[in-house]
Amino acid sequence: MEAKPNTIYRALDRKAAAITEFTMRQYRTKASTWVVLGVGLVAISLVMLIYIDVMASGFESIDNDGDSRDWDNDGYPTGQEIKWGTDPFSDTSHPGLLDPPVEPEPASNYIDEDGFDISINGDSTSQSTGFDDDGDCYNLDGTSSRKDSNNNGVECDIALIQSRYTGEWDIYPDINVDEDPDDSAYALEATHMAFVLGMGKMGFVLLLGLFLPLFLATGLIRDEMTSGTMHFMLAKPIARTEVFLYRILGYLGIVWPYLIGLGIIFALISGFMGPSDGIFRFNDLGVWLAIVFAAMMASLVYGMLFCALGVMWRYGIVLAIPFAAWELGMCLLSMGAPEASILRFSVIGWALMIVDAAAVLAWPNMELFLLQGTSFGNDFGSIQTSALALQFFYATPGVGTSGLASAVIATIVLLIQASVFWFTGGAIFKGKEIE
Repeated sequence: MEAKPNTIYRALDRKAAAITEFTMRQYRTKASTWVVLGVGLVAISLVMLIYIDVMASGFESIDNDGDSRDWDNDGYPTGQEIKWGTDPFSDTSHPGLLDPPVEPEPASNYIDEDGFDISINGDSTSQSTGFDDDGDCYNLDGTSSRKDSNNNGVECDIALIQSRYTGEWDIYPDINVDEDPDDSAYALEATHMAFVLGMGKMGFVLLLGLFLPLFLATGLIRDEMTSGTMHFMLAKPIARTEVFLYRILGYLGIVWPYLIGLGIIFALISGFMGPSDGIFRFNDLGVWLAIVFAAMMASLVYGMLFCALGVMWRYGIVLAIPFAAWELGMCLLSMGAPEASILRFSVIGWALMIVDAAAVLAWPNMELFLLQGTSFGNDFGSIQTSALALQFFYATPGVGTSGLASAVIATIVLLIQASVFWFTGGAIFKGKEIE
C-alpha cells in the first residue's frame, strides 16, 4: 500500500493531537482536577436534592374561595349547599332535608374545583377564554349582567385584553370563574420551570461555566512556562498561538464531556420528577440542550480569557477574580433587566441569552402563565411565591426577532469573543520568555 505523503497539514494534525492528548493526560492525573470537578458536582447536586424533595412533597392546596367550609355546622360544605340552593349559613336549611335527601360530599370536592384554564390561541388583541369548571358563575341569581361582570358580551368567561402599546396581557374574569384554581398544580409547574432555568443559568452557565475555567484554564500555559516543560512543546517548529489553542482543546476535552454528562443526568431527573400528563417532560429537553450548549460556550470563552491572563502574569488568577465578579454582577442584572445594554459587554449576558431563547421556544405561553400566578391576590401564597421565583429567572432575549435568531446571534458573538481572547493570549505568549 502506498504511504500517504507527509504534508504540512498532516504534521500539524499530529502536533495538535499530541499537545491536546498530553494536556488531557495531565488533567486526568492531577488530583486538583478531580477536586474541582467534584466540588462543582456537589454544589449543583445539593440544589437537585432540594428540587427532588419539593417535587416529591408537593404543595398543599388552599380553598381560595372558602366554599369547602361548613359555616353553619350542618355537615354540608358551602359549595354543595349553593349547588342545591339551600342556605349555607343556616343549619335548618341543607340538602339533607330535600326530597329525596342528598348525602354530604367531602369538603375536598370544593378545593381546586375551578382550575387554571386560561389559554391564548391566536394573535387578536382581545379574547374570550376560560371555563367555569364548578358552575357557580352560571348558578348566580339575577340578571345576565352579573354573569358578565367583565362586560365582554360572554357569560362566565375570562376576558384577555392585550395592550396595543406594550403587548402585555391583562386578565378580567367574570364573577366566580377561576376563583378557586388548582394552586398546587400551578405551584408545582412554576417551581419546576423556575428550577430548570435557575439551575441552568446559575448552576451550569455561571457556576460551572465560570468556576471550572477559573481553576483549570488559568494555568494552562503559565504552569508549563514556570516548570520549564514548555521548552519541549516548542522544540519543533510550531506557532505559539497554536500551542495556546491546542492546550485549550485539551482543557475542553475534559470540561465539555463533564458538562454534557451532568446535563443529561439533570435533564433525566427533572424530566421524570417534574409535573407532566405523561411519564416524562419531553418539551423541557430543548431547554436543557440550550443550557448545556450555553455552559460549553461560556467555558470556552472564559477558558481563553483566563488562560491569556495566566500568560500575562504569573498570578493570573488574581487578575481573573475581578472578571469573575463582573460576570456575577452581569448575571444577576440579566435576571431583572435582560435588555440592559451593559450586558452586551459581558460573556454571561450572551450565554444566558441562549437559555432565554430556548425557554421562549419551549414554553411559548410563559407570559400568560406568569400573569395567572401574579394576578389573583396575596391569598394565593404558594402560587404567587412560585410565580415570582419563575419570573425572576425567566426573561425574553434582548436581541433578535425570534428565539432562534437570538440564539444564533448570541452564539456568533461568543465565538467572536473566544477568537479575540485566543489571538490576544497568543500575542502575549509570543512576547514572553520561557524560564
